[in-house]
Amino acid sequence: MCGIIGYTGTREAEPILVEGLRRLEYRGYDSAGLATVTGQRLHVRKKAGRLSELTALLQQQPAPGTHGISHTRWATHGQATDRNAHPHLGGKDGQFCVAVVHNGVIENYAVLRRQLESEGYVFRSETDTEAVAHLIASCYDGDLVQAVRRAVVRLQGTYGLAILSPEHPGLVIGVRLGSPLVIGVGREEMFLASDPSALLGFTDRVVYLSDHQMCLLTPDEWRIENDQQVPVDARIHRIDWEPQDADKGPFEHYMLKEIYEQPDAVAAAMRGRLNEADATAHFGGLNLTPRQLRRAERIIMTACGTSYHAALIGEYLFEELARIPVEVEYASEFRYRNPPVDRNTIVLGITQSGETADTLAALRESKRKGHPTLAICNVVGSTIAREADGGVYLHAGPEIGVASTKAFTAQLTVLTLLALYFGRLGHLSSVQGTRIIRDLKAMPDILRRTLQCHEAVKQIAAKYHHVRNMLYLGRQYLYPVALEGALKLKEISYIHAEGYPAAEMKHGPIALVDEHTPSVFLVPRGHVFDKVMNNLQEIKARGGPVIAVANEGDEEVAALADDMIYVPEVPDYLQPLVVVVPLQLLAYHIALLRGCDVDKPRNLAKSVTVE
Repeated sequence: MCGIIGYTGTREAEPILVEGLRRLEYRGYDSAGLATVTGQRLHVRKKAGRLSELTALLQQQPAPGTHGISHTRWATHGQATDRNAHPHLGGKDGQFCVAVVHNGVIENYAVLRRQLESEGYVFRSETDTEAVAHLIASCYDGDLVQAVRRAVVRLQGTYGLAILSPEHPGLVIGVRLGSPLVIGVGREEMFLASDPSALLGFTDRVVYLSDHQMCLLTPDEWRIENDQQVPVDARIHRIDWEPQDADKGPFEHYMLKEIYEQPDAVAAAMRGRLNEADATAHFGGLNLTPRQLRRAERIIMTACGTSYHAALIGEYLFEELARIPVEVEYASEFRYRNPPVDRNTIVLGITQSGETADTLAALRESKRKGHPTLAICNVVGSTIAREADGGVYLHAGPEIGVASTKAFTAQLTVLTLLALYFGRLGHLSSVQGTRIIRDLKAMPDILRRTLQCHEAVKQIAAKYHHVRNMLYLGRQYLYPVALEGALKLKEISYIHAEGYPAAEMKHGPIALVDEHTPSVFLVPRGHVFDKVMNNLQEIKARGGPVIAVANEGDEEVAALADDMIYVPEVPDYLQPLVVVVPLQLLAYHIALLRGCDVDKPRNLAKSVTVE
C-alpha cells in the first residue's frame, strides 16, 4: 500500500523522486522520505506527515545526487513518526552500507530483529523494514547484489523493495514478492516504482516485475533475474495514460474530477466491445473459447471494498441476463476458506488496481485447484491481469482519489457487457441483446444528465453534514448501491453509515431511526417501486428524515420525502450506474463541509497490497 519510486540517471534525483511521490501519495500519506547518493555519502531526508512536510525539509536540507530511492508510507508496523519513516539504513557502528524502502509486511521480522540485535545491530525504529536493511548489511561483503539475494531468502511475508548503497553509485536494486514493482525505461535513466502512474511524464515504457524477480538498474541498463539468478526476457509495455490524466485539472479534488469523468469512463469501457450485428458483446482477452464459457454452470465473483459491491450487482446481472448462478465472496475470506467448487465453475476477480493482495491470493488458489480464472481490472500489466487466464480491462484511466468512483461505474459497465455476452451464448434472444446494446450506448449521455443533480446534492449536504449516523436503503439492483453509498460516506466523511435492503429495516435496524438519523432511499421507478415506497412510509411514521433519489418529475416520492435528488429514468439493470452518482456527490460535499481531506482520508490507502 506504500508508494516507492527510485531513480538512477544523469539528472538530479530529488525533484524526480518528489514528483513521483506526489503521484503516489494516494498509496499512503503517514510519512515520506528519500535517500540519495553523492560520491560514497548517503543523504537521507524523511518526515512524518504529508509529502508537504518532506518538501519543506528538503528546501532547508536538499538531497543532492543523481541516484536515489524514496517512499510514501501507509503505516503497518510502528506509528507515523520521523523515526519510523522510510528509508531505513542497514549497518553497524554508524557505518551504513545500505538504504531500503519497502512496501509489504515482513512476518518474521521479530525473529530477525532478535538475531540481528544479538549480532550488534542497533534498531532505531519500530518497523519491520529496518530488519530488512540490517539483514542485507549483515550479508554484505562488498557485493550488494549477492547480499540482497542472501537476505531475501530469509524473509517471510510480502515485499516490494528498492535498495541502494553509497558503495555502488548508480545502482538501484528492486525485488518483489507479493507487492508490485515496475521498471520505467528512459534514455540514459531508469526508474523503479510501485505503480506506473508515478512515471507519467518521465517515461511511457514500463516493465512489470513478477514475484521472486530482482531488477538491477543503472543509467544505461536494466536487467531482471529470477530467484535462480537466471536472466528474464521481459516485455516492455507502453503506458496509454497521459500525464494530464493524473492531474486534477480545473477540479478542486481528484474525487470530484473522477466523478465527472464517469460518462467518459463508461464510454471507454464499451468502446470496441459492442457487436450490434450479432446483438452481443465482444472481448479480445478472455482467452477461453465460447464452448468453454458455455459449459460454465456457476460463476464465483471475488473482490474487496467497492469492487465487492460491483460484484454484488454483477450477481444480479448474470442471473437475470445470462441465467447463470453466481456467488459473491469477499476475497479476504474466500482465500482462507475451502468451499466445494464444482468442476464447471469460473472464478472472476474484480479489482481496480490489479494488485489487491486478497483478490490475487483468491485467484491463485482457484488456479491451483484447476478452475478457469478471469479478471476485471484497470491497470494494464498488473499482477492480476497477468496471472488470470483471461480478463477485461476497464480503460478508465488512472484513478487517484482513494474513494473509488469511476472505476466502480466502469466495473458495472464491463459486468453488464459480460452478462450480455454470456446471455447470448445461452438463452438471451437477439431482440433482447439489441435492446441492451441500445440502452448501454445511451448511458454516457444519461450520466452527463445525471450530473446536473450536483447543486441539489450540495444543498442537501449542507443540511445534513452535522449528523452522526445515516442509513442507505435500496432493493434488488440498488441494495448493493446502498452499500456503496454508505461506504463512500464512511470513507471520506467519517460519519457512521449503513446500507440495507429496504425491506430488512423492520427486522431490526429500524430501531436506529429517529429525527437525527436521515435515511437515503433509492426509489427510481421499477418493479419493486411500490414495495420500497411502503418501506419509506415506515421510516416517515417514526419521524426519520428521508432523502430520496428518484426519477425526474416523480411527484409521488416528492410528496413524502424531506429532500429530493432526481435522476433520469433507465431500465432496472442500469439503475446502479445513475443512482450511485448523487451518492458519490453527497459523500463528497458532506466531507468537504466537515473539513475532511477528500482525496486522502485517514487510515486508508488506494491500493491494498497487504493483508
